[in-house]
Amino acid sequence: MSEPVPLWLDCDPGHDDVFAILLAAYHPGIRLLGISTVHGNASLDQTTRNALSILAAIGKDRDVAVYPGAARALLRQPVHAVDIHGESGLDGTELLPAPRSAAATDASAVDAAAAALRSCAPGTAWVAATGALTNVAALFAAHPDLRAHLAGVSAMGGSVGGGFTDAVMGTVDGVSRIGNYTPWAEFNVLIDPEAAAAVLQDPLLAPKTTLVPLDLTHLVLATKDVQDLLLYGPPDDGESGKGHPREGRGKSDLRVMLVELLNFFATTYRDVFGITEGPPLHDPLAVAAVLVGTDHEIPFYDYDDAARADARERFAVEVVTEGTLEDARDRGAQTGRTLVRPLPPGVPGVRIPRGLDIPRFWREVEACCQRADEANAGALAAAKE
Repeated sequence: MSEPVPLWLDCDPGHDDVFAILLAAYHPGIRLLGISTVHGNASLDQTTRNALSILAAIGKDRDVAVYPGAARALLRQPVHAVDIHGESGLDGTELLPAPRSAAATDASAVDAAAAALRSCAPGTAWVAATGALTNVAALFAAHPDLRAHLAGVSAMGGSVGGGFTDAVMGTVDGVSRIGNYTPWAEFNVLIDPEAAAAVLQDPLLAPKTTLVPLDLTHLVLATKDVQDLLLYGPPDDGESGKGHPREGRGKSDLRVMLVELLNFFATTYRDVFGITEGPPLHDPLAVAAVLVGTDHEIPFYDYDDAARADARERFAVEVVTEGTLEDARDRGAQTGRTLVRPLPPGVPGVRIPRGLDIPRFWREVEACCQRADEANAGALAAAKE
C-alpha cells in the first residue's frame, strides 16, 4: 500500500467541516499533520473552539494540534454564515463535547503549517482548505518555496454553473442561482476573493490545485439512506450477520451527533435553497480529493461521460474581486464569482472534477465513524482501568 498522504487541514467548522475533520483524522490513506482555523462559518474564536470540540468528540484531541489563523479576510471585514450554520457555527446538537485541550500557541498558524509541510518529503504533502483561503494565501505569501515543495492544494469553494454538472444549485425567491451566498458567488470565495485569486490564479499553484465547487458538492447529498448508514453502519447482508439492526438511537453518541448536525444543515438548505433530498456535504470532498493517485483513491471524474472517465480536463480560474459584499447582495454585482475557462489539452491548470464515486465516498466516511467509535471505546475502557 502507498504511504498515507501528509495533510494540513485549514477549516472553519461548520457542520460539513465536522466530516472533513473526521475523514482527515481517521482515513488510513491520510496522515493529518495539523489543523488551522479561519474566519467564515463563525468567528475565529468560535471556529477554533468548534475544531477542538470536534477532535474531542472523535477521540483525536491529544493527537492533532489546532492553530488559530486569520480572524478576517486579507482586505475585507469578516462575514459569518449564521443563516446556514447558526450562531455557534455548529447549531443543532447537544452532544458536541466541550474542548478538552487548548489551541496551540507555540507558533502562528502560517508558520506551524509551513514547518509541518517542510518536514515531509518534497512532492508528498497536501493542503486542504474548506473555508476562506485567507490562511492559505498568507502561507504561500510568507513561504513561497512551499509552492514547489507541495504535492497539491485542494479547496472547497467556488461555483461554475451553466450545466457544468447535473447538480441542483438551489433556488432563492423563485430565482435559480449559481452561488449560495449571492446569485453568483459561493461563500468561501466571496468572503475573501483576494485570497482565492492569489491561490487559484498563481501559475505555480494552479496546476497543483483541485477545486471542489458547489457543482460537485451538490451531487453528494446526505439522504435518508446515507443518514441510516451513518447511524447504524452497513446493513446486514443476510449472510454474515454483521450488520447493525436499523432500530434504536444509533450505534454511538458520535453517530447520533453527526446525524443531528446533518438534520440541522438539511433544514437550513431546505428552507433557504429549496433542496429537499438532503443537505450537500461540501467540505469532506476537498479532503477526499487529496487521495488521488494512491491505493486509497476515491475516484473523482473530470467528465460526466463514463467513456471519458480517464480523461483530464484543466481550467483557468479567474476570481472577480471588484465590488463589495453589499454590491453583490443588493446590486447584482458578481463579486466573488469564479469565472472558469477550459484550457487546451495538455495545458496545465486547475482541476475541477465533475463527479465522483458517491457510494464509495459514503462508505469511507462510515468506516471513519467506525474507527472513531473504536478509538472512543478504547479510551473509555482505559479510563476505567
